[in-house]
Formats: sequence, C-alpha cells, structure tokens
Amino acid sequence: MARAGRIFLALVVAGAGAGGWYWYQQRLDAQAPVQQARPAGLPPIPVTTELVQRGPLPIEIMANGLVVPEAVVTVRPRVDGQVEQVLVEEGQMVERGDPLFTLDSRMNQALLAQQEAQLARDRALLSRAQSDLVRYQSLRGEGYAAQQRFEQAQADAASAAAIVRADEAIVSQTRLQIEFASIRAEMSGRLGALPLRPGNFVRQAENVGMATITRMDPILVQFSVPERWLGEIRAAMAAGGEGPVVRAFPAESPDAPVEGRLVFVDSAVDTQTGTIALKARFANAPVRLWPGQYIRVALIPRIEPDALSVPAAALQVGQDGRFVFLLQGNQAKRRPVELVRMTAGRAVIRGDFAATDRVIVEGAQRVADGGRAVERSAPAQGSQRISQATR
Repeated sequence: MARAGRIFLALVVAGAGAGGWYWYQQRLDAQAPVQQARPAGLPPIPVTTELVQRGPLPIEIMANGLVVPEAVVTVRPRVDGQVEQVLVEEGQMVERGDPLFTLDSRMNQALLAQQEAQLARDRALLSRAQSDLVRYQSLRGEGYAAQQRFEQAQADAASAAAIVRADEAIVSQTRLQIEFASIRAEMSGRLGALPLRPGNFVRQAENVGMATITRMDPILVQFSVPERWLGEIRAAMAAGGEGPVVRAFPAESPDAPVEGRLVFVDSAVDTQTGTIALKARFANAPVRLWPGQYIRVALIPRIEPDALSVPAAALQVGQDGRFVFLLQGNQAKRRPVELVRMTAGRAVIRGDFAATDRVIVEGAQRVADGGRAVERSAPAQGSQRISQATR
C-alpha cells in the first residue's frame, strides 16, 4: 500500500513539472514576436560613403628621417691676434664674404711698412745692376777683362732681381696676414654660438673655433627603408631625371609637406637592420626644415597607373581578415578585401568591386552585415516618424 502511494506521488510531481514547463514555453513564444519586432522599428544608422576609386595612385614608402645640413664650416683664426670687433650676432644668417670678426693687425702693418721699404731699396739696387749690365755689355769685345766684368754685372743683375722677387713674396705674405685679420664667412648659412668676444686673444696653433656656419638651403634628410623596396628605388633612379620625389612632413605643418628629390642610395644594405640608407635634398628657402629635426618622409618611387583604393577609414579588421562595408540600397553588406598597401590616406586593396560600389567610411564601426543604414544627407524613415510623433 505504501509503495502504491509513492508511485502516485511521483506521477503527480512529474505532471506538475511538465505543466509548468509547457506554461513557461508558451509565455516565451508569446513574447518572442515582440522582441524580434523591436529592432525593425529603430531608425537606420546614418553613415557617409565614398565610391571605390580605380586610377593612378602614387606608391608611398613611409619612413622616419633626420634633417642634416649639406655642409658645416667651423670658423677658425688663420693668424694670431686679439679680437677687436665681433660684427655679427649669434644665429644670424650670413652670406659668403660677409665680415664676422676683426683682429688686431697693427704689428703686421708695421712689419709690412718695413718690408716695403726693404723692397724699395732692393729695387733700386736692381736698377743699378741692370744699368751696369748694359754698360759692360757694350765693352765685352774689348778684351778678357771686359768680358769678365760683363759676366760679373750679369750675375749681379740676376742676384738683385732674385732679391726683389723674394722681397715681393714676403710683402705679399704680410699683406695676406693683415687680410686674415679680417675674418669673413666662407659660405652662406646660419651662425651658431659665438664663444669669443672682443678682448680675447686667439692663436692659429690652438685651432679654436670662433663660430660655426651651417648651410640651411638646400638641406638634406637622411632616412632608411626596408630592403624589399630596393628594386623599386633602383629602377626609379635608373629612369633618369632629377630622381624620385620625396615628401617631408614637418611637425608644425604636417598637412603642407616639403617636396624634394632622392639624391643618394647607400652602396650596401645594413645587415643588422635589413634597411638601406637614403638621402634626399630639399630647397629650404623658408627654413621649414631644421638641422637635427626628426620628421616623417614619404618616398614616391613611381605612380601605379590602375590602383583600386578606398579611404583608409573604410578598412575594417575582423577574425577572418580585412573587409569593408558596402551600402547597397538601405543595407550594409560586408565585402572581404586584401590590403596591398597604404598611401596618401587611402588603402590600396584587391577585391571584387564595381565602379558604382560605395564603401561606408564614417559609421562603419556601428553597422553590421545586413543591417539598415542610410546616407547622412538623406533623412532616415525612422527619424521622420520620430519627428512627426513629437509634433
């Protein structure tokens, strides 16, 4: 009897459980249509689009570069003397031949006066020796003594002429030392710091730098690129002309690059880094590039004539690789792509696209494959309904 009671109780509990599950499932089925219908009533996501472009596009090799001057001249004294005047200011732009410093040259000027007097005396002696030579030349046929006197006069005249030439050389040397006392710029450029002031004594043997002049225009940018680009670079250099275009992007105005030309390719690849060193020359009249400055550069070895590209912002990355969203009607459609390279703010891709395909640029992170989307310039239907309901 007890066993029959337990069996009856188990059947009642099972029936109650089955009934409860049936009631719960019916409630879920009744609510399911309501949950699925809610997204359909939301407005489409506003996006901006752009046509997929096919056409010429430059190949850009991006790198970090260092601005270096073509030449730096250290101004050093060529004679000993005390600094009398400093005729320039630190950081000043100078032209070749501009005076920079003057040294005390009074000692050399006094020495020059003495040497010029010596030269005048020796020129007088030369004149007398030449007169004697002419006189004895007319008597040379009158005997042995006359011939001997002629030869002596000839030697005296030659010796006097040599003394005069030596005096002239000494005078020229002293005049040059006086000229060296006025120190001038050997090239055009910008002055650096000036460590010496009037009153300092400088010696040629001490090899002390009085100033530095840095050439600012033109200027060089040195950078390195991976060796896989070596073939493209060599082909561009072999094509002749002025060399491949290089654009430099100064930090203060990256949207207005400076354009130059590639002028140097190193003779060997760096085996430690796998890169090749390059140099580009830039006209730098407004002095936008400063020596020692680190900047971004873009080397353009050639222009690809038929490149398929989309804005870089349209490119998305997923678990299956890169893709873009196309706007077809009012729906976003996912389209897988293969990225070739990035250039000029655009992504060069490979994929199956038509000339009329439009990729979603702004709002691509908010849409899903098959989701509703609308161009920002066109008002969404859901937005119209919301606007009418608020009136």
